[in-house]
Amino acid sequence: MTSRPVDSRGRVPRMDGTKASKIRWLIAIACAIGLAINYIDRSAISVSLPFMTQDFHLTPTEQGLILSAFSWSYALMQIPAGRLIDRFGERLMFGASVLVWSVFTGLTAIASSFGVLLGLRLGLGIGEAGAYPSSAKTVARWFNPRQRGRATAVYDSGARIGSAVATPLIVAIIAIWGWRSVFVLAFVIGVLWTAGWWALYRHPEALRSVNQAELDFINEGRAEAPATQERPMALGKLLRFRTVWAMMLGFFCVNFMVTFFLTWFPSYLVNERGFDLLGLGVFGAIPPIAAIAGSWIGGLVGDALLARGWTLTRVRKTCLVSGMLICSVIALAAVAPESWQVLTLMSISYAAASFTIVTIWCLPADVAPTGTVASLGASQNFFSNIGSALSPIVIGALYGATGSFVFPLVLSGAVAVAGALIFGLMLRRVEPLVPAVERLAV
Repeated sequence: MTSRPVDSRGRVPRMDGTKASKIRWLIAIACAIGLAINYIDRSAISVSLPFMTQDFHLTPTEQGLILSAFSWSYALMQIPAGRLIDRFGERLMFGASVLVWSVFTGLTAIASSFGVLLGLRLGLGIGEAGAYPSSAKTVARWFNPRQRGRATAVYDSGARIGSAVATPLIVAIIAIWGWRSVFVLAFVIGVLWTAGWWALYRHPEALRSVNQAELDFINEGRAEAPATQERPMALGKLLRFRTVWAMMLGFFCVNFMVTFFLTWFPSYLVNERGFDLLGLGVFGAIPPIAAIAGSWIGGLVGDALLARGWTLTRVRKTCLVSGMLICSVIALAAVAPESWQVLTLMSISYAAASFTIVTIWCLPADVAPTGTVASLGASQNFFSNIGSALSPIVIGALYGATGSFVFPLVLSGAVAVAGALIFGLMLRRVEPLVPAVERLAV
């Protein structure tokens, strides 16, 4: 099939009076909504925890274990989820993922003990494991590289919007109906999204609303791809590549830092900075709002640099290294005397993390065969969520030992610098993964 020409901005021009339809952006928005629900649900217990503690009498160590439990099961299920997505498709598995995590979220409303809370958080992690790999697979199927950065920014910004909305929304619900109502409402929203996704989503070729011009643009550059690319690459083969290890270790560093905002940040504002319920609801949303902007900027910058003729390797590495270095300003919040300074620094750090994450989630589609995108995305997400699992435990232990968040914030900044070094030195080239035997045969 011959692909249609595109202009310098990656748009399909008029041909025979027909403009390309834009169904691909509707699909990206649907993924964004799913990830917004994902982050609202995973943030629900973090925002509710200072108030749940009154009912459950949780110690700081128990709070850290509850916050961490999600990440352990989430991380362990990443690789199985990726393989299932590559085998059964993103339509079935994304919907199933949202449905499973919504059930565990809803059951949290009737939790009665520390042990039950811990088990439900483990179940939440199992369900949510398929969300990001499904979104990466969807974008790989629906977008060509010219728009992949912006498409990734669209769905990733859903996670940031979810984070931003979570704090004021959950605080308002708690103030009106109590913390248990938060989890009931989250369950209902998740079920509604699942029904909508299964009704809407199909492959581009199967949707009548996708016209030929859009289909040609989506498939640009794929006509010569061998059929073997649709078969998942074995995990053992993936782990032989230096690029894959750089992706996994670098993402570990990003998530170690970002998880602070999803777990201990509300407690930090309440316990260390003296914010009340109203202050937490208003000012606690500022860094997540900044993260939304960071996500959009990441997608726009990446695509713009590609349009200017930069190589894919140069674009991705520039965004990754610069983003991680800016993330490290979170360490300065440890010594900032004023609350507005803390919020400014944390907003910059969170925005830079979102900027970086957009590029990270472009990498699986950049380097993996089509049939392996979800598996590779899940593999890097597995390592990243080991960082997420360790972060609340380490921060909780340091906070419990010192009674201060100074050391946790400094450590988070140092881990961000380590991530910049990994992406800068270990990630050599961003190019398709080709086993050594196949390279020799070319």
